[in-house]
Amino acid sequence: MIFKGFFKYIDPEDAHHLGAFVIKLAGLPGIRSIKHAFSQPNPELHVQALGLHFDSPFGMAAGFDKDVTMVSGLYALGFGHVEVGTLTAHAQPGNPKPRLFRLIPDRALINRMGFNNGGAAAAVPRLKRLRALKHRPVIGVNIGKSRITEVENATEDYLISTKLLAPLADYLVVNVSSPNTPGLRGLQEITQLKPLLSAVKNASGDTPLLVKIAPDLTTEEISEIAKLAVSLGLDGIIATNTTISREGLVSDPARVEAIGAGGLSGAPLANRSLEVLKHIRSIVPAQMCIISVGGIETAEQIQERLNAGATLVQGYSAFVYNGPLWAVKLNRGLKKLAARS
Repeated sequence: MIFKGFFKYIDPEDAHHLGAFVIKLAGLPGIRSIKHAFSQPNPELHVQALGLHFDSPFGMAAGFDKDVTMVSGLYALGFGHVEVGTLTAHAQPGNPKPRLFRLIPDRALINRMGFNNGGAAAAVPRLKRLRALKHRPVIGVNIGKSRITEVENATEDYLISTKLLAPLADYLVVNVSSPNTPGLRGLQEITQLKPLLSAVKNASGDTPLLVKIAPDLTTEEISEIAKLAVSLGLDGIIATNTTISREGLVSDPARVEAIGAGGLSGAPLANRSLEVLKHIRSIVPAQMCIISVGGIETAEQIQERLNAGATLVQGYSAFVYNGPLWAVKLNRGLKKLAARS
């Protein structure tokens, strides 16, 4: 209702900043306690994973809170965990605007933000303050390659972020799958991914480590990465990031073409994300954490992912279309589904 009545008429990135202001208000101490009392997930939804306690299996995906400024507000709105970032070793403005677009008929987004963020070092004091709070969600930290860093120097770049952020993260994610940083997706090739993940694993200490992959990989490539994650002793895999595919869209093809490059997220990604989840689960051990993300909008879809082997589930794009009570609605829906089973 909020989207239909107001936000759809505002530039998508401007709408995001306006929404961020409201979310930050929800995270202020007095308001946060009241809101969280209303939105707190039922204890039956609690999940133990990665050696951590999650209030709900559903959390906010990376990309929404890039600079660690909305975690408390998102927790007050019912998200069981918040994955912040993507953060890079060097602060960067991202790609030129416009860089975020809505495909309303598809309930989808296209973005080419380009890891716009204030840098890993700037996030450190914010993470320290959050860790001091008595009540907070699980905080994942998603790290990526700085745009100014050449691909051959990617490992050193990731290590700068790892050393700063791993001690303050509940779990750490190596993002090698965004389509909006030149050369990044090439790091998913096993010959490049293995030394990168090995180095980050060694530097991350006891912090659980996951890798986030693209939905556009072939079945063989997904298998290789899943087996690599197991062999390196990673704690999990996040599947999936945005897609470069434009197949199956109902939006005006001329508009889609005019928007141009970028990662597509939202409802059109649901089937592919589910396929990738099932394939990974068929390969990795039962105890390995898989976080499923892509196309989630309803409690039934979350339950479908959990039934298919997901440990946790994340969303982002549907938040834009469903508004601030979305996570509360999903958690209540999950409770009802559990009661029926």
